[in-house]
Amino acid sequence: MKANSMASSIRNQDAATGRSDRISSGETLSLSDREFDEIRAVIKNLTGINMGASKRQLIYRRLQTRLKATGTSTFRDYLELLERGDATEREAFSNAVTTNLTSFFREKHHFDFLAKTIIPDIVAKKGSSSKRLRIWSAGCSTGEEPYSIAITLKEAQKDLAHWDVKLLCTDLDSNVLGVGKTGIYAPDRVEKIPQAQLRRWFTKSREQDDGRVKMSRALQDLMTFKQLNLMDDWPMRGPFDVIFCRNVVIYFDKPTQRVLMDRYANILADDGYLILGHSESLFNVSDRFALLGNTIYRKSH
Repeated sequence: MKANSMASSIRNQDAATGRSDRISSGETLSLSDREFDEIRAVIKNLTGINMGASKRQLIYRRLQTRLKATGTSTFRDYLELLERGDATEREAFSNAVTTNLTSFFREKHHFDFLAKTIIPDIVAKKGSSSKRLRIWSAGCSTGEEPYSIAITLKEAQKDLAHWDVKLLCTDLDSNVLGVGKTGIYAPDRVEKIPQAQLRRWFTKSREQDDGRVKMSRALQDLMTFKQLNLMDDWPMRGPFDVIFCRNVVIYFDKPTQRVLMDRYANILADDGYLILGHSESLFNVSDRFALLGNTIYRKSH
């Protein structure tokens, strides 16, 4: 059932019950069970994300900001605004409800595997022919993941200096993509990076004088940042040699995961690599990948 038809059904039930439960004491703004279910349906329809009941407080807090920004006084009014199909507000809504938790070299074993196994394998196979390397960071958030990939590529294999190397960096949230495009980060975001890497790949930002750092041009030149909803049609055709999609599919239900993994397999090169997040698995999701290590897969067919 589409979100707009579900919305009408839920609205009728809401009117019949008259129920409007307070989400926390002292708040004048209320969110009924029916409205929350309707919001979850809209999220699923727009983003593919399956929001559980435990996310009610989080959704309530984040959408309060959108109500203030749009001048709507109730969740019902705001839902009706979304139903009218305003593209700008739907984007703002999607930005508000998605979570962006990331850091440089998060889950370090993935980058070690990239340096020690994936890159040498690709160089051995393509070194005398195409010398083309394509990596996709799907759900790149504020850019720490793809920049970590780029640093790994630059440091792990000098032979790649003469290769055609490109990283596609996509995310649903247009706000976080802006951070990745600028490549400017606060000091606390890079405090765990070894000093040698900081000196080599970061410079003091000329735009701010508060200690922020900026990624080197050599890394930024590898990147293309684009907004993309994984549930929509993909404008790129591939093939990609490696796809990082970490801590993204955990928010999707099993049917959505199966569709997404099949699409990933289709756009990966033969024997291409897929890297998931620490709590994600392809068990009972896809048989098109072989498990190589901790959440590291290789396309098998």
